[in-house]
Amino acid sequence: MNTVTKPELTAAVEALIPQLTQWRRDFHRHAESGWVEFRTASLVAEELDRLGYGVSVGRDVIDADSRMGVPEPEVMARALERARDQGAVERWLPALAGGYTGVVAEWDTGRPGPTLAYRVDLDALDLDESSDNDHRPSREGFASCNAGMMHACGHDGHTTIGLGLARLFVDLTPQLCGRIKLIFQPAEEGVRGARSMVEAGVLDDVDIFIATHIGTGVAKGTVVCGHNGYLATTKLDVTFTGVPAHAGANPEAGNNALLAAAQAALGLHAIPRHSAGASRINVGVLNAGSGRNVVPGTATLKLETRGETSAIDAEMQRRARNVLHGAAAMQGVEMAYSLAGEARNCEPSPALVEFIRGHIAELPGIDTVIPIENRPSGSEDATTMMQRVRERGGLATYMVFGTELAAGHHHQRFDFDEDVLPLAIRTLAYLALQADDPALHRRPSETL
Repeated sequence: MNTVTKPELTAAVEALIPQLTQWRRDFHRHAESGWVEFRTASLVAEELDRLGYGVSVGRDVIDADSRMGVPEPEVMARALERARDQGAVERWLPALAGGYTGVVAEWDTGRPGPTLAYRVDLDALDLDESSDNDHRPSREGFASCNAGMMHACGHDGHTTIGLGLARLFVDLTPQLCGRIKLIFQPAEEGVRGARSMVEAGVLDDVDIFIATHIGTGVAKGTVVCGHNGYLATTKLDVTFTGVPAHAGANPEAGNNALLAAAQAALGLHAIPRHSAGASRINVGVLNAGSGRNVVPGTATLKLETRGETSAIDAEMQRRARNVLHGAAAMQGVEMAYSLAGEARNCEPSPALVEFIRGHIAELPGIDTVIPIENRPSGSEDATTMMQRVRERGGLATYMVFGTELAAGHHHQRFDFDEDVLPLAIRTLAYLALQADDPALHRRPSETL
C-alpha cells in the first residue's frame, strides 16, 4: 500500500515548516499551564475539525473524578476569560470550561488495519520566562505573555508536532490503513492529566501507542525508540492544622503547624534511598505562618516521591506517610494529604521498539538510533496510557527526538532548535505508513 517515497515525504514535511514555526511560536507566546489550556485546546480542536477529523473534547475525553491537581474554580474562570481575550475559538470553550481541556481526533482511512495513537501534551509550566535579550523567544517577540506560565519543557513543540501530523495524514490517506488517533493531553506537568483520559476510555481501542518528547538531553539527530528511564511517582499536597496562639503571652496554648511541617520536611529528606533501584524524594514547597508573634496554626507542604519501579515508589510513599503522621503527632496538630499527581512505570513493548528501529534508521536527519534508553530521568504520565494499552494486548512505546537546547528543561531560558519539529513529524508519519506491515497488522498482542 505504501507508495510514498522518502524524498516525497521529506518534501511534504518541508512544505509545512512555515506553518510549524508559526504554530510553535504562537503556543509558546500564549503559554497555559495544566487544566487551563483553554486557548491552546480550542485552537487545536478548530484546526482538527477544519481538516475533517472526528473531534472529541471536554468530558467526552476527560473523566472528571480522575483529574488530579485541578486549580481552584476562580483561577480557571480568570484563565478562561484571558483565553477569550487572546483569541480562543469560542465555540469550543463551553466544553473545555471547568478544566476539561483534552482533545482527541480520529481519522479513519477506510481500510483494515490497527488503531495507531499518538500522544502529545498541551500544557506549560508555572514559571516566569526570562526577559533577557539574549533569550531568543524574548529577542524575537514570542516569549510568554502570561505571567507565571512558560513553555519550558517543549510541549509547545509537541502540540505543533501533533497538528503537523494531522495535516500530513489528510494528504497521505490513500497510503494509510486502519485508524489514527491524535491525543492532545492536558496537565502532563505534575503527572496530573493522563489518568483522566485513560479512565474516560480514550485508550481502550488503541492497538499501537506512541508518546513523544523532544530534548531530554538527547543529542540532535538522535532518536530513542523506547525511553525506559521514567520513574514512577506520587505527588502529595499536605496540610497541617494546629492551634494559633500569642507567641509572647501564652505560647503553650498553641500547637505549632510550622514546626510540624519543618520536622516533616527534614524527616522526609532523611528517608533512605532504595537498594533495589533509583528512588527520589523532594519537598518542593513549604508555606506557614502569618506573623512573627503568632504561633502558626496552619502549614502546607508539597512533596513528591519517585521510584525506578512502581513498587519502589510505593515504598517511598509509605515511608513518607509515616513521617508526616509522626511529625504531626510530635506537635499535636492534625495532618491531611491529597493526591496531586501520579504516574506508574511502564516498559516500552520490545516488539514495537524493534519495529521502529528497523524502519527509521535511514530516514533523513537521523544520525543515531537508540533502541532502548534506560537512563533514569523525570517522570511522565504517558506511562499510564502505555500501561492501559499493554494491559489490553496492545503495543506501546515512548520516543525521544534529540535537539539542541538553550537551557535545561524547566529553566526560565529554555528554548529548542525548531529543526526537530519536521524531523519528528517525518519520522512519526513514516511509521504510520508502515502500519500494513504483517508484524503490526494482526492484533499486536500476538507480536509480543
